[in-house]
Amino acid sequence: MLSFLCFAVCLVAAAGPLAASPQTLAQENAWRRDILRTLHVPDPQPELSPRVHGGFEPEPGIVAERVTYGTQFGLRVPAILYRPREAGAPAPALIIVNGHGGDKFSWYAFYSGVAYARAGAIVLTYDPAGEGERNVNRRSGTRAHDKVEPPEELARRVAGLMVTDVLQAVSYLRSRPDVDARRIAAAGYSMGSFILALAGAADPRLRACVLVGGGNLDGPDGYWDRSKPMCQGTPYRSLSFLGDRPAVIYALHAARGPALVHNGLEDTTVSVPHLGEEHMRSVRARVTALRGDEKNVFDLGWEPAAGHRPYFVTKPVARWLERQIDFPRWDEAAIEALPETHIGPWAKSGGVELDRLYATEQREGGTRAIGAGVRGLRREELFVLTAAEWTAQKDFFVHESWLREAKARLPPVR
Repeated sequence: MLSFLCFAVCLVAAAGPLAASPQTLAQENAWRRDILRTLHVPDPQPELSPRVHGGFEPEPGIVAERVTYGTQFGLRVPAILYRPREAGAPAPALIIVNGHGGDKFSWYAFYSGVAYARAGAIVLTYDPAGEGERNVNRRSGTRAHDKVEPPEELARRVAGLMVTDVLQAVSYLRSRPDVDARRIAAAGYSMGSFILALAGAADPRLRACVLVGGGNLDGPDGYWDRSKPMCQGTPYRSLSFLGDRPAVIYALHAARGPALVHNGLEDTTVSVPHLGEEHMRSVRARVTALRGDEKNVFDLGWEPAAGHRPYFVTKPVARWLERQIDFPRWDEAAIEALPETHIGPWAKSGGVELDRLYATEQREGGTRAIGAGVRGLRREELFVLTAAEWTAQKDFFVHESWLREAKARLPPVR
């Protein structure tokens, strides 16, 4: 298999550096290499070996495929892929990267799948480490990967697993003949915004990245350094060798392509009010100075009087995505004309479970999502494997299997 680092270097080299930029191509490639090595992201990437496990129709005209594909240590990722039943030319694709406790069962994951499949896109949602079918009890909302265990290398490896999962999602979509490999985007929420910030910096194959409920990366001993240690805080601190981490990470995004950071101004979950709008304007100015040009330096979006929400299901972000990956069935005017669904009442009337911490009007419950009539999908529909299949194969999925393999690779204690 082609080394991912070699592939990334070749792809960036083909694009060529910005003529006015003091930042060299060699430096960009060195940053990518060092980020991936620090997080123990495997090179070459793991074998995909994709498999289809059946499917269903969440609504007429939309197909949901149950699939699995490979990740670290020979383990597998369970995923749901949403696509239009009738496809023409290869379509754009969107990867959903979940927040803490989220997985392919989360309302915003399946809502995104159906909504953007209506637009003609192919949408991939998957279970992150320790959740859903990667949880030892097949449960969601467990935050199982958060258990703090020494040494700090293990935390770097946890984040590296999550970054690997994003890279594998890109590889899987690129392997499908119905996907246009030049129009693959990813959207990360909360913890997913942090993981996608790193993955999007490292993987130039992504056309566009959307970071919501986060993306406001800061400096030493700031919010992100002090956040969840196993998947965010310790891994972020381990990247201190980059110097100005936010500027370098977003400079790498700019070298890759467009990015959007979109947040609620009252999002206390990721310290938006404390860091303020000026913080992100400062980061943007430093990225521009580092790049020597404003080309592809991230866009900023703000929602007044709103908190922690998956804004990639809202009209402003959908319009931004349309400009980047060109939905076959939507243009910006069509998006603007769509009805909206108030998620709190929709969830209550449809029996859709929201995380209790985020079900309030200020947070996810207040989201106005694109479109109307999306059905609340039942949990049993979204399992990739039957209970019997999962029981027989769970050692290939659960986080405990990954932990065992990761610990076996730690240096001996002296």
